[in-house]
Amino acid sequence: MEKKYDVYGMGNALVDIEAPVSDDFLKKNKIAKGMMTLVDEPTQHKLMDALNNSKKELMCGGSAANTIIAVNQFGGNCFYSCKVANDHEGHFYMKDLISNGVDTNLEEDTLVDGITGKCLVMVTTDAERTMNTFLGITSDYSSNEIDELPLRNSDYLYIEGYLVTSENGRFAMKKAKRIAEENNVKVALTFSDPSMVKFFRSEMEDVIGASVDLLFCNEEEAMLFTETNNIDDARMELKRSAARFAITQGSNGALIYDGDTFIDIEPYPVQAIDTNGAGDMFAGAFLYGITHGHSYAESGKLASLASSKIVSQYGPRLDWHQAQELLEEIKAR
Repeated sequence: MEKKYDVYGMGNALVDIEAPVSDDFLKKNKIAKGMMTLVDEPTQHKLMDALNNSKKELMCGGSAANTIIAVNQFGGNCFYSCKVANDHEGHFYMKDLISNGVDTNLEEDTLVDGITGKCLVMVTTDAERTMNTFLGITSDYSSNEIDELPLRNSDYLYIEGYLVTSENGRFAMKKAKRIAEENNVKVALTFSDPSMVKFFRSEMEDVIGASVDLLFCNEEEAMLFTETNNIDDARMELKRSAARFAITQGSNGALIYDGDTFIDIEPYPVQAIDTNGAGDMFAGAFLYGITHGHSYAESGKLASLASSKIVSQYGPRLDWHQAQELLEEIKAR
């Protein structure tokens, strides 16, 4: 029986605020470059005030949301489970999500009081992205946000690793995984950020359980999780936790394991401007590929091409026309 949704995603709902900054700005404000750091609201407001003259772009975001929107832009059909507040940013988030063709558990008359989460994405001239995140109401994300009917009616469940930081988030991750497994829905997980593996490794292992069907990570995350110091050992160890996986390698492309064979995915050389969202786009393009009849190798090529396009422009998202052009480019190769 054909499922209604290609991917059911779950993750933090954050209004992304992207702005260019200098290395001096990061040093002056004691911000760890290249990392995602959780901050309180006053700290985020202080940084926003310091960036008063910088050009800022706003959009609905969060790692998994970017991935789910990417699947839709290529032609997929997705559902996203998240939590926002009944405030200006919450209504903006919901409308932006829906305008991108994504079905969601969010409804205007059910939003509760609170503050919608925001992620300040600071991009330096070397294209590195540094994130300071105030989770707001998404820190209360729980199993209450899981809509079981669309989850059961999906080909894949896609779980954002950032949810591992809270007890209620971990419970929701495990509950969704259990529902998926009971209904023949394949489970995909992204580690999201090296800090999630570094500081929540045992909690991540608990969520993974015996295994997941598909894992997304980068080289640093792979080695941190497997406690190895080279990618060859890491990829062998990852087989214990994931039936299949994709390891992104930045300018070196990616490494795919399809359950039988390791596949090297070549990079598409570009001048990087902004790395924000590259991993999210890779996962979205890859998930689109494997849910639409493409092999793991073909899906990896599309994902590599799409993420190279993302890093050559500002923002974590393509528009619909760009996505369709990339599909045509892959077909022509």
